[in-house]
Amino acid sequence: MEHKKEVDVSEWYNEVVEAAGLCDKRYPVKGMNIWLPYGWKIMQLIDKKIRKEFDATGHSEVCFPLLIPENEFQKEAEHIKGFSAQVFWVTHAGDNPLDIKLVLRPTSETAMYSMFSIWIRSHADLPLKIYQIVNVFRYETKQTRAFIRVREIHFFEAHTCHADAEGSEGQIKEDIQIMENLGKALALPYILHKRPDWDKFAGAVYSLGADLLAGEKALQIGTIHQYHENFAKAYNILFEDKDGTHRHAHQTTFGLSERLVGAVVGVHGDNSGLILPPEIAPYQVVIVPVPKKEKKEVVEGYAMEIQKLLMDAGIRVHLDLRDLRPGNKYYDWELKGVPLRIEVGERESAGGTVTAVRRDTREKITIAREGLADVVKSLLTKVQADLYERAAKALEANIHWITSIEEGRNRRGILRFNWCGSEDCGMGIEKGLDVSILGIPLNVNARSGRCIVCGKPTEMIADAGRSL
Repeated sequence: MEHKKEVDVSEWYNEVVEAAGLCDKRYPVKGMNIWLPYGWKIMQLIDKKIRKEFDATGHSEVCFPLLIPENEFQKEAEHIKGFSAQVFWVTHAGDNPLDIKLVLRPTSETAMYSMFSIWIRSHADLPLKIYQIVNVFRYETKQTRAFIRVREIHFFEAHTCHADAEGSEGQIKEDIQIMENLGKALALPYILHKRPDWDKFAGAVYSLGADLLAGEKALQIGTIHQYHENFAKAYNILFEDKDGTHRHAHQTTFGLSERLVGAVVGVHGDNSGLILPPEIAPYQVVIVPVPKKEKKEVVEGYAMEIQKLLMDAGIRVHLDLRDLRPGNKYYDWELKGVPLRIEVGERESAGGTVTAVRRDTREKITIAREGLADVVKSLLTKVQADLYERAAKALEANIHWITSIEEGRNRRGILRFNWCGSEDCGMGIEKGLDVSILGIPLNVNARSGRCIVCGKPTEMIADAGRSL
């Protein structure tokens, strides 16, 4: 790798996603990239994890149209204000101007909620819990970056409706648990923040964001929003309650995107390329035969037997029979981040063993063929757990408590401090430290101190960081 992660994480990241064959950025529309087979398979495996979580919690998958009429899009003023600079407009059908302009969905609140007002009539229709995995379009004006800052986004969104605030708050708690489960599946520890009011989702009462560190830069990987009745009032989503009164529904959303792929790259990768958590690796194991010419057929035949043994055990495995030197194959599969490499040579085939090499630690282990599948599964479980633990330790080590703007100027990672909560002081912190306020960390005990801008006594704690 030409760029080193510890020197310039941004350039290292750009190099890795291209060299590992995750996407091709040369498509002639900026910010709209081509998913290559290896990157798309990673995304599909992540989508499978997401579907499993939401199907298990009573959500149903739907698929809404891409286009949203302008008159529906404009019903929620704050939402429109939040997205006005980001939407793509369709104004013509062939040569004919459209009577009503159409929006390429930046997200689907305004597409779905006009239908919710038709679908929901009674308390018996609630809760309504749906999700979709689709592409959304946002005119990203900053420098684009594969998976992290793009204009066509592979996107997950869950939308729910509830009879009351208690129901929607219960949904938020469920979403927090789902986010935790997904974080473990991707070996991505994060901090859940309540966003400051000026940075909450357009139309939300409050927003929660899951933030992690890639290198020393912050990256948002998921958002949970509480709307209460805001959208229901704009879209007339009413239901008849048990007592015969008509009430507005309380709503929530949960959003995830292809940023999860970018996070896996940025958190786990090293100067040799990707390191993939086994749960989302297209190949959990790669087998590389290392034969001498006179034993080529014997060694490759043994490697095929090992491949079948592992495949029959449900392990995703690839046998590399390319006409290349073993060293070249090792380099390629390290770059692609395959969790476990199995080397098979004359010694292994004669002795009924294999040599396994972990991608994360490069530890070499000799394993007998008998019971191999169970040992490999155990190793993959260990790799998954170790990746999460290593990332969690790195995150914790890069949270820095500061008591003044001056103290934070030369710090990287996540800066933690006392804050009075005012927007003026928030803007002062962002400007003074060249950071973005991530918000108030949940599950962190309050700490008495003084706001690092105005000096007002406060127990509120906030985090800030520089974005990848």
